[in-house]
Amino acid sequence: MKKDAHLLTLDKEEMRSYGYKVIDAIVEHFDQQDTKSPVALASRKEMDALFQEEIPLLPTAPDEVLRKVVQDVLPHSNIVSHPKSYSFVPGPSNYISVMADTLATGYNIFSGGWAASPAAAELEIVTMNWLLKLFGFPKKKGGGIFTSGGSMANLTALVTARRIKCGADFSKAVIYMSDQAHSSNVKAIRVIGFKKEQIRIIPTDGEFKIAINKLQNAIARDRLSGLQPFCIIASAGTTNTGTVDPLNDISEICRAEDLWFHIDGAYGGAAILSKKGKKQLKGINKADSLTIDPHKWLYQPYEMGCLLVRNHKWLRDTFVERPEYLRDIEGNTSEINFYDHGIQLTRRFRALKFYMSIKTFGLDAFAKAVTYNIKIAEDLEAHLRGSSMWEVVSPATLAVINFRCNPIDKDYNEDQLDQLNQEVSRRVIASKEALLVTTVLMKQVVLRMCLINPRTTFNHVEETLSSCEYHARQIIEEGF
Repeated sequence: MKKDAHLLTLDKEEMRSYGYKVIDAIVEHFDQQDTKSPVALASRKEMDALFQEEIPLLPTAPDEVLRKVVQDVLPHSNIVSHPKSYSFVPGPSNYISVMADTLATGYNIFSGGWAASPAAAELEIVTMNWLLKLFGFPKKKGGGIFTSGGSMANLTALVTARRIKCGADFSKAVIYMSDQAHSSNVKAIRVIGFKKEQIRIIPTDGEFKIAINKLQNAIARDRLSGLQPFCIIASAGTTNTGTVDPLNDISEICRAEDLWFHIDGAYGGAAILSKKGKKQLKGINKADSLTIDPHKWLYQPYEMGCLLVRNHKWLRDTFVERPEYLRDIEGNTSEINFYDHGIQLTRRFRALKFYMSIKTFGLDAFAKAVTYNIKIAEDLEAHLRGSSMWEVVSPATLAVINFRCNPIDKDYNEDQLDQLNQEVSRRVIASKEALLVTTVLMKQVVLRMCLINPRTTFNHVEETLSSCEYHARQIIEEGF
C-alpha cells in the first residue's frame, strides 16, 4: 500500500494505462454489442452471491477492480442500445456523447453557476437556444434548463406553473391529463403537494388521444363546483402508442380558460426533426412549457432531459434563492446561473455531450436517423397487416407500434389471446433473443415495439418476429 494512499491518486502512467483499459472496454462494447444478448436476467440471490461483501478497508489493485466490473457488473445489465432492444424507450446513445460525458466527469466541472464555469453555462445557453429555435419558442424571451430526465423536467415545469397560476394557495387547483399521460406527471403532482382529488384523468378516444369534449366538460364542472382549473398536460408522443394529443385544440382551450399549457414531449418531441413528425407535432410551439428527453430520441446517453419555457424569467422567479455563501458569485443578469432555473444547485455538465455530438455529426444526421426510425415502424406495420398470424392493435405512430398474435385460423377469446401474447413475450425474453415486453391497450395484452435505434434494421425486426411466431406456435401446440 502506498504511503500517500489517502490522497486518492494514481501516478501519470497508472492513470494512462487504466484509462486505456476503460476506453478499450467501451469501444469493444460499441463494436460488439450487436452480437451480444440484449437481455440480462438474474435473481437477487444470484446477484448477492456475486457481489455481497463487507466494506473493504484495504486497497485492491485498480486492474483487479476494473476486471471485476467488466466481467461481472456490465454484462448483468440490459443493453438498451442493442438493435433488438424494443421495449420501454430504448437508449441508442452515441460514442461522441459518451466521450463528452467522460471529459465532463474527468474534469469534474460544476455546471451550476457562471462563476464556476463560464464555458459550461455558455454552452448550455447555446444549445438551449438551438432547441428553442427547433421547437419554435420565442428567441429572446424563451429559456430552459437541462435536467436529469423527463421526470425532473416535468416536475420543474409543474412547480413553475403552480407558482404562476395558483400563487401560495393551490388547495382548489385542478390539473388535467389523459389516461395515456406518462406516470412521471402524476408522481410530480404528488411531490409538489397536490392531492389525488385534484387530478383529472381524461379518457382517450379510439386513437388514444385525449378526448377534447370530455376535457372541456371536466373543466366546466370544476369551475361550477368552485374549483380552480390551472393546467393541462398534453402528450406529444405517449410511451404506450406514440400518440400526439390534439395540441392546437388544447392550446385554444388553455387560452380561453387561462390555463397553463404543458406538453410532455419527453418521448416524441424529437420527431420534429422529420417531416412527418413535424406535421404530427403541429402546435407544439404554443406550449407554456415543454419537456423533451435528449437521452431518448436525440440519441444521448443517460442522464439528459430538458425543459423549455416561453419566458426564462418564469424559471428564475420560481427557483432563485440568495444564500449568503453564494453572494460573491452572482455576476450580472446576462451571466446565467442555472441553479436559479431549477431544483439542483450542484449540476453536472450535461450540455457538453449534446453540443459535441451535434457539432460532430450535424443536425441533418440526427434528422435522417429520426426519419428512418419512423419509416421502419411503418414498414413493420405493413408487414404485420400482410400476415395471418398478427393483428395490429395500434398503428405505427412516431416509431411505436403495438400488435398481438391472433392467428386467423383460430378462434380464441380475449383471455386466451392475453395469455398467448404474455407467454410469447415471456419466452422471447427468457431466450434473451430480444427485449420485447407487453403493455395493455383497450384491456388487451399486446406486444409493443419502440423502434428509435438507428442501428436497428428490418432484418433485426424480421428475426424477432420469426422468433415470436415460433414461440407462439409452440404455445398453441402445447394447448395453453
